[in-house]
Amino acid sequence: MKTVQISLNSIDKVKSFVNDITKFDYDFDLVSGRYVIDAKSIMGIFSLDLSKPIDLNIHTEGGSTEEVMEVIKSYLV
Repeated sequence: MKTVQISLNSIDKVKSFVNDITKFDYDFDLVSGRYVIDAKSIMGIFSLDLSKPIDLNIHTEGGSTEEVMEVIKSYLV
């Protein structure tokens, strides 16, 4: 598992982020305070406080995250 901080401070960013990560078979969790939600769920993301950076947990098989990191680099804090 790898954890990075991302920023999803607009509706368009949330939509494009979900579209980008749904291309992968990995599990993604967003962690904000004590809340953990599926990062592929648009409704779940909108239940979080998007004014602050959010932790993204990437659960990859084999630990290879280069391809995922390339796709999500525009959201990184």
